[in-house]
Amino acid sequence: MDFLLRIINAIGQVLSLAVLASVLLSYFLPATNPIRKTLDQLVDPMLKPIRKLIKPVGSLDFSPVILMIIIYLIEWALTRVIISAMR
Repeated sequence: MDFLLRIINAIGQVLSLAVLASVLLSYFLPATNPIRKTLDQLVDPMLKPIRKLIKPVGSLDFSPVILMIIIYLIEWALTRVIISAMR
């Protein structure tokens, strides 16, 4: 079970880092850059439903922050379920 917890934690960290990298690279790299394209293909499908619900405020898009919170909450909930199942 410890192995499963580590996998869930690693997936949560990788997804959070991908969201953060996508946001940061969007300021410095053009949309045609291969690294940015790859990250956008991973992150954009998760951001689209959030962007439909929460529109940008001026030029600020809060959907990446909300996505990172959702990733954390899912990771937290899954680990709690697994820990309680181990008891």
